[in-house]
Amino acid sequence: LAGLAAGIPATAAAAVRVPAAAPAILADPAPDAHAPRLSVSRVMAHLHRLQSIAYANGGNRYSGTSGYRASLAYVKHRLDAAGFITRVQSFTYDLQTRQNLIADWPGGDPGRVVMAGAHLDSSAAGPGIDDNGSGSAALLETALTAARARLRPARHLRFAWWDAEELGLIGSRAYVDSLTPRQRARISAYLNFDMIASPNVGYFVYNDSPRLAALFRAYFAARGVPTEPATGITGRSDHAPFLGAGIPVGGVFTGANALKTAEQARKWGGVAGHPFDSCYHSACDTTSNINRAALDLDSNAVAYAVLVLGGQEPDRWSGGGAAVRNRDGAAAAAGAPRGGAAG
Repeated sequence: LAGLAAGIPATAAAAVRVPAAAPAILADPAPDAHAPRLSVSRVMAHLHRLQSIAYANGGNRYSGTSGYRASLAYVKHRLDAAGFITRVQSFTYDLQTRQNLIADWPGGDPGRVVMAGAHLDSSAAGPGIDDNGSGSAALLETALTAARARLRPARHLRFAWWDAEELGLIGSRAYVDSLTPRQRARISAYLNFDMIASPNVGYFVYNDSPRLAALFRAYFAARGVPTEPATGITGRSDHAPFLGAGIPVGGVFTGANALKTAEQARKWGGVAGHPFDSCYHSACDTTSNINRAALDLDSNAVAYAVLVLGGQEPDRWSGGGAAVRNRDGAAAAAGAPRGGAAG
């Protein structure tokens, strides 16, 4: 998450250890009883890998560093092996080459693109595991789960990992600026995931698109988890360039350096008067800073939104090679999908 790095009170300078009790989650919510289930252990494995990369490269994964390049190589390798069509978009900022990673799942209507993204760079202060390893890892596992299920969604699925978000949303802005008006018009929704496992957790939903906000709110409500509009992320993450280009945006967020109120603590648990993430932009933003219950809940929200907006029926997300059926009624045979990426 870019922007406000100051303002954390001295009493919150050290990491606040918050009880990791899971929110009240209904066992089998009626609105989406067949919703996808990601493996939180696999998401955590991606986070441990990103942390190892940071520690092997000076302690961070900051834009323009070997830590960032190694992070991109890890994500790209996993996606290439799973059958995605990947490309590295290079651009120049501050006289230095930066790199976004774009991954397309073959097939789906190229005129209706559902896109989801997360920034892959950390701040210079630490490994950036909540900010934003959490969003990056959940997005990666969503993509890999889609590949394992051999999905044939009605709409084209595109995933992105952004560079230089911490420098001011540079990577996502470079991508949006590179699109023609026709290419922008093809993107029916952009979903952004930036900090989704904050230790002193809040459950915030982007409120820019009523339709997309309603999708996420319904997901959390079905699990007995109240949400609030994500006003604290306005203009501070990679959805902003898409919103500015007239593309509907949505997403979820668990809070950064703002202080949790007493009312929010009663609603979500945790510690009132302390930041949602007291390790924001700090060396202590490690795997120990992750709220695993929040990571589990929010990772599955990522997968559910991508699945539903992609037009894939949710009952066969974990098809394991079996045929799946998309919302347009087309049956998909087992095996890797065919067809090129959207333009």
